[in-house]
Amino acid sequence: MSNFYSHLRLSSSIAKRLKQRMATTTMMIDRRSFTTTEGHRPTIVHKRGLDILHDPWFNKGTAFSMTERDRLDIRGLLPSNIMTAQQQIDRFMVDLKRLEVQARDGPSDPYALAKWRILNRLHDRNETMYYKVDMIVVTDGSRILGLGDLGVQGIGISIGKLDLYVAAAGINPQRVLPAMIDVGTNNEKLLTDPLYLGLQEHRLDGEEYLSVIDEFMEAVFTRWPHVIVQFEDFQSKWAFMLLQRYRNTYRMFNDDVQGTAGVAVAGLLGAVRAQGRPMIDFPKQKIVVAGAGSAGLGVVNDARKTMKRMLGNNESAFESARSQFWVVDAKGLITEERENIDPGALPFARKIKEAKHQGLREGASLVEVVKEVKPDVLLGLSAVGGLFSKEVLEAMKGSTSTRPAIFAMSNPTLNAECTPEEAFSIVGDNVVFASGSPFKDVDLGNGQIGHSNQGNNMYLFPGIGLGTLLSGSRIISDGMLQAAAECLAAYMKEEDVHEGIIYPSISGIRDITTKVAAAVVKEAISEDLAEGYRDMDGRELQKLTEGWCSSGLSPLAMEAEAICDDLLLAHWLGSRHLVLFSDFQAVVSGGWPEPVYSSLGLGYSC
Repeated sequence: MSNFYSHLRLSSSIAKRLKQRMATTTMMIDRRSFTTTEGHRPTIVHKRGLDILHDPWFNKGTAFSMTERDRLDIRGLLPSNIMTAQQQIDRFMVDLKRLEVQARDGPSDPYALAKWRILNRLHDRNETMYYKVDMIVVTDGSRILGLGDLGVQGIGISIGKLDLYVAAAGINPQRVLPAMIDVGTNNEKLLTDPLYLGLQEHRLDGEEYLSVIDEFMEAVFTRWPHVIVQFEDFQSKWAFMLLQRYRNTYRMFNDDVQGTAGVAVAGLLGAVRAQGRPMIDFPKQKIVVAGAGSAGLGVVNDARKTMKRMLGNNESAFESARSQFWVVDAKGLITEERENIDPGALPFARKIKEAKHQGLREGASLVEVVKEVKPDVLLGLSAVGGLFSKEVLEAMKGSTSTRPAIFAMSNPTLNAECTPEEAFSIVGDNVVFASGSPFKDVDLGNGQIGHSNQGNNMYLFPGIGLGTLLSGSRIISDGMLQAAAECLAAYMKEEDVHEGIIYPSISGIRDITTKVAAAVVKEAISEDLAEGYRDMDGRELQKLTEGWCSSGLSPLAMEAEAICDDLLLAHWLGSRHLVLFSDFQAVVSGGWPEPVYSSLGLGYSC
């Protein structure tokens, strides 16, 4: 009997070991990666068979390829025909339309309920198809406009920017995603506020912070490989670093650094035109910059690259362009003598001998710099309200330009370096004035108007996003951003520019966005970055643009006509995206135009 029990215990032990081995083997098999048909980023899957099909996060239904079906043990559990994501959407829409037709004669409530049930079932079984995201705007809430660290309450900036994508670029509001990364807050008031919803700890820093942002970017592009991510209102210490960290790997850009810079460069080019000179003379402009944060340095970098392109696009041209800028921060003029200089500001630090020759020194005040340099442009991106004092503006009267330009670009209004009234009354009626916040035009008397131009980022970022989406560009390059800025600068008519109007009316934002998007698409193609849009690959896109170039139209007209007729129409019709018109009509697949209605007065097709 004892021998029997010993055999029983041995068998039980062997069985346990076998179970452990089988569990380990299964785990090893399960830890296999496969690539979705949408992108190139592997997803580690710990499930197989029916567990995959019952998990809406991983389930793609009939869109699984044969390789995926074999590796995930789901062959035979799905219909044999393999469908693309778009074919799945088309089939679903056919079913939905059929329900609408069948319920049209009956009460509306049963139809609405049935529609909700169908959509809810889709969500429960196939999130890959249910959720499609084109645009994400992300912030960490650390530097919201001029308000500082708002923590999780900064989510409003992401929502607001996406609203502008909807209004200006026609992006479907159901295909955008605002994101807020809560890494704590350094706002002492929020840390002790019992009603604050965010993490009440001081902000993560260093490698801990970077690891969180890295994880976010990897997760986003694993889930939506073709999404475009716009970084918004990150504090200066991280804005440049994160931009350089991700820009050559992901489809992303930083609106504060690159968007602000593009709009400012467009304004600077417009100021050259307002002087009665061609834009090619831009590299001759002397520019004093007040502010060395992410926005200020972003503008200087972009302006320098634009000058480089105009001077021959080589290293000597890049070095020559550097000498046209004088950067002043809270400590004064930045020179090579500055201790612990910000790496972003280092390329623009004036050489010591050069500064002395101009009668300047390390830490020279803004007034001193303006008096000695006699700049064509005084550019403010300091977030210090009233920085352009009476003394500074009096010094600008000594400008060697026939029409000096004053750009008070800081937001919000209280942070503007000066007002248009101050600029026109002190410097003179011939000033070209631009600001980041809206100001009213100034009545100069005798029927003359001093125009206040608002350099709003909205002029560029919707077009940059839309152009990147339509081109399928792998990244958002400097060339694409510069093409957008130059397109905006060229948008204004000569008679308007001579009147001192260097930015267009915001009422024309849809047309502006169209042309900017077209310029971005063309540049992406010329740099061989475009991979195509929907069923049109990069080579077909290239052929399309070659057709545009042979049409005999002017470049600007070709861009507008081609984008509207070919790409944008396909974009809006094919994806049932939002298209806004003055009478609130929208393009839908059932015919065009078809009036649609919503509580906001802005219609979109489902």
